[in-house]
Amino acid sequence: QERAQWRGRADRERAAGQGAEAARLRQELEGLLRRRERLDRRLRSLRRFHDYLWAVLAKVGQFQDIPAMLAHFGALVEVWAALAQQAEAKQEQLAQGWAQLQQQQEGAGNELLHTQDELAQLHARLEAAHQAVLQEESHWAQIQSRAAQKTLMLGQIKLAVLNLFQLTTEQLQVPTDVALEDTKAQLEVVSISPGWGDIHVAVASRSLCPQVLLCIQDLAEISTELCPRQPGPCPPHSPSATSMHPLHLGGAGVSPIKE
Repeated sequence: QERAQWRGRADRERAAGQGAEAARLRQELEGLLRRRERLDRRLRSLRRFHDYLWAVLAKVGQFQDIPAMLAHFGALVEVWAALAQQAEAKQEQLAQGWAQLQQQQEGAGNELLHTQDELAQLHARLEAAHQAVLQEESHWAQIQSRAAQKTLMLGQIKLAVLNLFQLTTEQLQVPTDVALEDTKAQLEVVSISPGWGDIHVAVASRSLCPQVLLCIQDLAEISTELCPRQPGPCPPHSPSATSMHPLHLGGAGVSPIKE
């Protein structure tokens, strides 16, 4: 009897376990059926893509099946991604190059402006130097003109002194061996000659011969040009004769000295 009870209890436990297993299996079956339904719906939704891929496969004609074609296009996508990455890197390099180019252009523009400023300054300095050269040339021309005037005046003085020297020595009969070019010695001879005081008196009274008066008047005019008189009344004098022409003694002309 105990054995029968044990068997009955074991059968009940086994039946309960089988019932639980059956319930679990029913739940799993229901889950699988639901999953199958979802997969069927997904398959039906993807059917058009399947048909499209078969149509592409048939049209291309260079692949054995759809997986081979998908593998090929997958490789193409990977290549495209690599090329896109390289293109992006090139774009970054190009942007950096453009930035460097703009910086260089700005630097070149600033340097060009600086060079233009320096060129303008150099032009201004050149113009100032040109004006200075023109002023110096004008000043040099004035100096040369004054020098020529002084040289001409010196020649007139030497000629007047020579004429006075020759007239004085001839009229006063003073022997001399002074050279024609030694104007200083000629003046010394005239100043120390006997009767020089009488010549001063004769000049004051205008009793000398016209040739001597002309020489003295020439010297007076040249002295006036060299050292102008102060403002004031001037004593009257007779018209002067130019000393550029040699004086004549007894019809013989006195040649001017060489400069």
